[in-house]
Amino acid sequence: MDEDDSFDVSPRDIAILKARVDHPTSSTRELSRILKEEYGITLSHNRINEILRTMSEQEIFRETILPNREIFRHYLFRISFNFPNFEDNWRNCYDRLQNNPHVLMFFTADSDYQWHVISQFRTDDEMERWVHEFFKDHGELISEFHNTMLHTVHKFKTEAAVFDNILAETEEGRQYLEYNE
Repeated sequence: MDEDDSFDVSPRDIAILKARVDHPTSSTRELSRILKEEYGITLSHNRINEILRTMSEQEIFRETILPNREIFRHYLFRISFNFPNFEDNWRNCYDRLQNNPHVLMFFTADSDYQWHVISQFRTDDEMERWVHEFFKDHGELISEFHNTMLHTVHKFKTEAAVFDNILAETEEGRQYLEYNE
């Protein structure tokens, strides 16, 4: 998806998603009540469940369990490439990062096209062993590897208010926001 692409999601469905994010443990029956009170949206709990299931299937959102951030130590790895070896080696490395249980987030950033990895381990020793094995398996691909321990993760969640800007893009969405005020 490039910068100009976006999911085509109705303002009503954004309001439902916002309510789900704001009330992650509420039943769909409770969400039905919340949507009516906060946005003037009247839907049965069965319909809300169908809409949430459809949005999940369309990958508009993913349900994820996030453990308490105190359980793990978090690290940021920045990986630069030895480009003459890139074509022959990138795929195995990519797949390993995609499928590794210690990798929380994996993305490309900056104009150097470095891979950035946010990972989580119980201890520094566990992380160091993982990095050692990673280099043994993929060292020919890597030209630079920077490791930063994220000492204190102060916030680790998506706020429901982030959807307000999306709602403000359309007249229908603005009506939901105004109803909520």
